[in-house]
Amino acid sequence: MPDRARVLLVDDREENLIALEAILSSLDVLPVRARSGEEALKALLATDFALILLDVRMPGMDGFETAAHIKRRERTRNIPIIFLTVVDSAPDYAFRGYAAGAVDYLTKPFDPWVLRAKVAVFVELYTMNRRLAEQAALLRERLSNELPGGGDHTSVLAELSSRVTAVEDELRRVRDLADKSGDTPLKGAVAELGERVSHLRAGFDALG
Repeated sequence: MPDRARVLLVDDREENLIALEAILSSLDVLPVRARSGEEALKALLATDFALILLDVRMPGMDGFETAAHIKRRERTRNIPIIFLTVVDSAPDYAFRGYAAGAVDYLTKPFDPWVLRAKVAVFVELYTMNRRLAEQAALLRERLSNELPGGGDHTSVLAELSSRVTAVEDELRRVRDLADKSGDTPLKGAVAELGERVSHLRAGFDALG
């Protein structure tokens, strides 16, 4: 059974971390706590995360500075970040959040259902990206090991093609969710993933 996707929760207040964990408890994710920007960066050194929920207001390294460090690192620059902050924050916070690389920005108190739905879709995208990478690696391995030897390789290609078909079916489901949400950054992420799947499918068509 594959490992559950991890979601990094970054907030200096214990009650906020508890609330976030409660909101995400119905999802098949593993929440990981960080009480500061420094703790978040340390956690990101050795662990892969599907998503980061990042509080803007923190003592020391705030959310914007933390995000800047995350986006500068090759390993972590593509992890989506959702900024969380209180409703009376400065009016330019949303702009600064998107400028820092956030895919979304929610003000507290936020609707738990909305946050949970957004997290669910980003985790689904992460899972699909990971699965797609695994299928691509399998394709390279199987083709390099079996195709050069000659003979009938129809069964190999059929098996790999069926795996891509499963990814395509799941992608359609996620695209429907993104379209219904009206979330522009999310729709862009789904479109990018769709292009990767299309390229993989084109490779199979060329082999056939």
